[in-house]
Amino acid sequence: MNGDTLYSIGELARRTGLPVRTIRFYSDIGVLPPTDRTSAGYRLYDIDALARLDLVRTLRDLGIDLATARRVLDHEVSVADVATAHADALDAQIRTLRVHRAVLRAVAGRGSSPKELELMHKLAQLSAEERRRIIDDFVTEAFGGLDANPELVDLVRMATPDLPEDPSPAQVDAWVELVELCRDPDFRAAVRRMAEYQARERARDPEPGSRLHHELVNVVVAKVGAAVEAAVDPLSAQAGPIVDSIVDDFATEFGRTPDTDFRRWMIERFEVAADPRVDRYWRLLATINGSPVQPDLTPVFGWLITALRS
Repeated sequence: MNGDTLYSIGELARRTGLPVRTIRFYSDIGVLPPTDRTSAGYRLYDIDALARLDLVRTLRDLGIDLATARRVLDHEVSVADVATAHADALDAQIRTLRVHRAVLRAVAGRGSSPKELELMHKLAQLSAEERRRIIDDFVTEAFGGLDANPELVDLVRMATPDLPEDPSPAQVDAWVELVELCRDPDFRAAVRRMAEYQARERARDPEPGSRLHHELVNVVVAKVGAAVEAAVDPLSAQAGPIVDSIVDDFATEFGRTPDTDFRRWMIERFEVAADPRVDRYWRLLATINGSPVQPDLTPVFGWLITALRS
């Protein structure tokens, strides 16, 4: 026996603040075996039993189940091992709770129906690998088997939505909308038509210019964006020099003559690319990934197409 002082269950309850029935239960299942008994058969416990009881209470307060706590007491596993495993489990629970919170705030902000709430929750719970698979399936259906713009295809494949561990309601909203967009047959068909157009263009001219696609788009955004901001009418004489400048830029890069046929080619090219849903796709991705959201290109492309037709 370790020391002379022995405690009854009632004394242990007063020292630890635990209910008598809890201590009796621990003793009955062998977690807290008695050190001795009185002549009347009442259980007695020494100072080691008191320390054991304090450890059990601490582990239980931290959410450790009783079976694991008993393994710690019996030296089958170390406190450090149990703490590490439990901390990892709590991390997973915290991540889940953060997603739940973001979904509920998104629902509160948009007045979602019960069916939409269920959908938002399921989509937000997807793993990074499952989110990547959704994008891969979309890209495969849209670009599979076609020799389309490799720069664009690589960009779409790499731009996987990366929902953070603590998403905002806006990011949850954007993720739900993005999934619905990627699964929309009409949108997939539209992107497929765009890819088919690009494949035809590459077959006609495998090296269509020295500058990358996005650099030419930046030329359009810079010149047309200024015109849109200045409220220049695309049908006005003032729009003519702006359009001529852009046509010359493209003709130089593609090695073509900036004539009427080339303008018709540019109209077709921009009409194919001007689907507002494509622009929405990239804006949603930026919101989910916490990247800067680029300006809406739909008004820019629309202005240029109208000006080119005039």
